[in-house]
Amino acid sequence: MFERLDAIKVKYEELTEKLSSPEVLGDYNQLKKLSKEQKDLEPSYMKYNEYKKVISNLEEAEMLVNDPEMGEMAKMEIEELSAAKETLISELEILLIPKDENDDKDIIIEIRGAAGGDEANIFAGDLFRMYSRYADKVGWKIEVINSESGTAGGFSQIEAKIKGENVYSKLKYESGSHRVQRIPVTESNGRIQTSTATVLIMPEVEDVDIDINPNDLRIDVYCASGHGGQGVNTTPSAVRITHLPTNTVVTCQNERSQLQNKAQAMEVLKARLYQAEQERLDAEVGNERRSKIGTGDRSEKIRTYNYPQNRVTDHRIGFTTNTLDRVMDGALDDIIEALITEDLQRKLRGE
Repeated sequence: MFERLDAIKVKYEELTEKLSSPEVLGDYNQLKKLSKEQKDLEPSYMKYNEYKKVISNLEEAEMLVNDPEMGEMAKMEIEELSAAKETLISELEILLIPKDENDDKDIIIEIRGAAGGDEANIFAGDLFRMYSRYADKVGWKIEVINSESGTAGGFSQIEAKIKGENVYSKLKYESGSHRVQRIPVTESNGRIQTSTATVLIMPEVEDVDIDINPNDLRIDVYCASGHGGQGVNTTPSAVRITHLPTNTVVTCQNERSQLQNKAQAMEVLKARLYQAEQERLDAEVGNERRSKIGTGDRSEKIRTYNYPQNRVTDHRIGFTTNTLDRVMDGALDDIIEALITEDLQRKLRGE
């Protein structure tokens, strides 16, 4: 561990020197790249410096243990510094866990009503509202790309882009099947019904991450339906893109112009193809996949929202909170932090 930390210290200080050079200061792309590289190393670098200072103070205190005047004070200081040393070692271990390369990316979220008919679509709408309110609370921006309304409310499908700081790192555990237990507004007999909606979280993909051959695409345009103004049903602005090799279909109709819809649809297509490739690679390393907090598959039941008991349970980590009303209003911090903590602990155990 300390060999790695020494290497980080050397690299960080090399980057500091480079970032002050005229060559880098005059090259925006290089400056941006090296600044990001240094920023990624900074938490480990600063924590390691803190550790080295504690070790230095500890060595000084140990030299004074037998001093007639300073001995007792030195012993007390040794006790405090030893505890600080152990804490810092634990913090450094966490900082050295390999970072998910997608953690600082924006995301595309896709929510679909699944089992349960109209109630599933209504629940999909509730989940979208929950994530939207959470995004508002943490200062993220949410932008709907495509939506298909349910006949009784909610959405049969909705896709949106969420932009902000470290969005993927917070929401990457949300992929899977979400189950709701409640009396639906569509139920006249007052019986509790179980329905599901699926959530898919995809990191936004940059052009350099995935290359799509234009010859592999079929692009159709048609008149949009729903909200959008007087010309929405008469102007062919909606776009459907089919990736022929994988038969992946993406539609976008929320923008007013065909060009904007095509650009949005291409972003979603890239994210889906990237996600499919990541799932394929994960499947090839089965043990690593099983160690994750959930597989990210739509079919995996990850969470239950029980309305009669005001309870939310995440089945992957056994986390339960009796604050469903607050959760549905966007209070997701406790659940997200519990998932992140469990993920870190599993990685520290080497699972």
